[in-house]
Amino acid sequence: MRIGIFGGTFNPPHLGHITAAREAFALLGLDRLLLIPAGLPPHKELPAGSPTATQRLEMTRLAAEATELGEQVQVLDMELHREGRSFTSDTLEALSAQYPGDELWLLMGTDMFMSLQTWHEPGKILSLANIAAFGRTAGDGETQFSAQREALMEVYPQASICTLRIPSVVEVSSTELREKLVKGQGANLLAPAVYGYILREGLYHTGADMKRLPLEQLRPVALSYLKHKRIPHVLGTEQEAVRLAERYGADVEKARVAALLHDCTKKLSMEEQLALCTKYDIQLDDLEQKALKLLHSKTGAAIARDVFGVDDDIYSAIWYHTTGHANMTKLEKIIYLADYIEPSRDFPGVDELRNVCYEDLDKGLLKGLEMTIEEMTAMGNPVHRATIEARDALKG
Repeated sequence: MRIGIFGGTFNPPHLGHITAAREAFALLGLDRLLLIPAGLPPHKELPAGSPTATQRLEMTRLAAEATELGEQVQVLDMELHREGRSFTSDTLEALSAQYPGDELWLLMGTDMFMSLQTWHEPGKILSLANIAAFGRTAGDGETQFSAQREALMEVYPQASICTLRIPSVVEVSSTELREKLVKGQGANLLAPAVYGYILREGLYHTGADMKRLPLEQLRPVALSYLKHKRIPHVLGTEQEAVRLAERYGADVEKARVAALLHDCTKKLSMEEQLALCTKYDIQLDDLEQKALKLLHSKTGAAIARDVFGVDDDIYSAIWYHTTGHANMTKLEKIIYLADYIEPSRDFPGVDELRNVCYEDLDKGLLKGLEMTIEEMTAMGNPVHRATIEARDALKG
């Protein structure tokens, strides 16, 4: 197995890191990519006021998902738990023991490659892993790479060094990016979920007010709560909710906010969901106490109100988007259906359901509720009483 190792302070992990990691993975034919945030970097001190190790780890996890390499990319916290400086030679020694017989590739940018001979135990590094260096800017070229490669191999003839050209290199300096973030800039240099997490945590002196976020900030913050594979669904639900709101004369902005936040706790475990239910005094019926799928609408509504200060209309639209209930408001109906028929949904009957939804909102809702009840019954799963009550109310 060919394993790529990409370390750094990731303060913050930006599109330069993500693009380089994704393209190096392809160019080297790697089977796995490991992203490893440094605890105490040996070559520089972390700037004052830097995010905590836990925050850098979470940002790196969000950036890893943005590589779209799925389970082939992993984020390791091994250096964050190690005492003292995060020496690459120690990390490679541990990984070599963990993956005996596998081929390790240490990935690094121009600046790190050009100073490799000054690192702690460079000979050990070059004996444990192949080196893959890539340009950090479009101007980085083979001229400087070849000179450094030859100098290293003269001292360490056993070394295996490969230099890569990243075609779509994103030129960004972490230092300059941090300065931009203080000024309210730099969002375009980050994966949306990473930028959203920075805003959520108030990192780099961003100081955003969660209860008064403009749309261009609310969207990435909402995405930062999600697993990467759910992002297209939430963005699709936003798109569908806006269309339905415009079609039926509902409040477009409320529909947009409810759609963006409706799955904000979806990725949480049963234990985490129940902890939020306790925190927000959410009362659960017998079915909800056992059905994880039903809880995120309630806990999501609670987070939307507590963190984002949404009003009662948006709160209830999120609360009921999984089950519905009798006599739903127009916004509740729109969010329920937008979640059901957004563009990435693909199941038998979805096109017919979409057509009905745009002919008559209540007919679309009734059809959606009946399809849900039919599917749950066919699978042998219990149907929540609120869903049955919603159907019966529409049928009169």
